[in-house]
Amino acid sequence: MISGRDPRPDGENGGGEESAPLTKEDFEALARFRFGIRRYLRFSEETVRHHGVTPQQYQLMLALKGFPGRDWAVIRELAERLQLRHHSVVELVTRAQAEGLVQRRPDPDDARAVRVELTEDGERLLGRLSALHRDELRRMDAILALPRWRD
Repeated sequence: MISGRDPRPDGENGGGEESAPLTKEDFEALARFRFGIRRYLRFSEETVRHHGVTPQQYQLMLALKGFPGRDWAVIRELAERLQLRHHSVVELVTRAQAEGLVQRRPDPDDARAVRVELTEDGERLLGRLSALHRDELRRMDAILALPRWRD
């Protein structure tokens, strides 16, 4: 651990037992997977920018459309999904709203809460962008295959 801080919440390596040493093949699999992730992220960044939105706006729209059980979320939920601070999500939503991608609506069940949801323009753009992302993931299937570990 380079930073001295264990990124796992429980501080353990999964089951608590000692991990087996990694082989050359393990390192190759990890490197291939990391390369695939970075290649996909670069594709995503370039694609969404080409369509006039920022990567963060695309992630916001995807988080809204992909929210479990509904097509809207409140800022607190979006902050968790996007792994951003509350105030950063407020600013992101404000910019996306100014672009006509999302809208804010009062929550009928909680007068203190505001729902964030996609606009029709946001829905259309997200559909186009997500189809491109799905197609790219299909092309990258072999590179993004999860490494298989020996027991």
